[in-house]
Amino acid sequence: MAKKTNRVVGLIGIVSRMANWNADFSGQPKTTSTGQIFGSDKALKYSIKRLWAEEGQKVLYIRSYKVSSGKDKKVDKAKDADKGKEEKLQPRNLAERYEYLFGEEVSKNSREVLSKLFQCVDVMNFGATFAVKDQNIGLAGPVQIGQGFNKFDWSNLEVQDILSPFRNSNEKSEDNDATSIGKKRTVDESHYIYPFSVNPKHYDHYVELLAAEGFEGYTEEAFQAFKTGALTGATLQNTNSKSGAENAFALFVEFKAGSSAYLPNLDPYVKVDKDKDGEQTVYDLSALAPLLNDVNEEIETVELYVNPYASRVELDFPGLRTFNIFTRSKLPQG
Repeated sequence: MAKKTNRVVGLIGIVSRMANWNADFSGQPKTTSTGQIFGSDKALKYSIKRLWAEEGQKVLYIRSYKVSSGKDKKVDKAKDADKGKEEKLQPRNLAERYEYLFGEEVSKNSREVLSKLFQCVDVMNFGATFAVKDQNIGLAGPVQIGQGFNKFDWSNLEVQDILSPFRNSNEKSEDNDATSIGKKRTVDESHYIYPFSVNPKHYDHYVELLAAEGFEGYTEEAFQAFKTGALTGATLQNTNSKSGAENAFALFVEFKAGSSAYLPNLDPYVKVDKDKDGEQTVYDLSALAPLLNDVNEEIETVELYVNPYASRVELDFPGLRTFNIFTRSKLPQG
């Protein structure tokens, strides 16, 4: 595996139409205290991890289930003996997930556990907080993703009544003989703009520690896995609440190896609007051009991926390479 040596900054744009990209615990789209709609970094990371898991890669921090036999339950009465044999579906805890992936219990040897953790693509990219019995390991991942604020000013909350096919199971309720009614909350259209950065040096201080295991630090393969997830994960996460949410565009600014140039989070420089016909979404990134020009000598490549059938991205920068986000084929400039 090739070690990645250069830093990357960029943007990931998620469009959500009649969907709920990231709900709070009340079912409402997540908002700030001032009412601005946003999506957390966890929502985006989850979509990427789901993609990796479906590809068959090792993903540690994702929900999985086991069937508990209930053998540890105490049974006091003979007539309740069968209750001690109940099987319940339960989410695995962290140690159980580790054991499921690697076929062994968590070792007391931290070097051995670290080596295993770095075999997981999500840990290689996003880091880990691995606090279980006998181990307490914290890893700040090379890939850091900020909050994705909705940049579309005309978003509206939609609430739909949903009729359940089953009656209300609460026997004390006055309407327990009728089917229950729920609500589905969506946003008619929203555009979440996530900033991200990739610093491969975050794992360099583990190279010497794990030299015997052949660990070389953050790899180009791990970055390409992140890149694939950043371009595809949201589109493939086609659940009930997220059907209608998809990847709209992504920008990757790769610095030259050894460059010390830095850029701030890029999302404040993005504007989102519709074209004059109201048919295509316009992502205006033109305010980024002065920033990129100031560090032009430090930049290796600038790649833009976009859905050309529904979106247009405005960014004028020399050497910009634009690709179809679905096919990865190169698009004509302008």
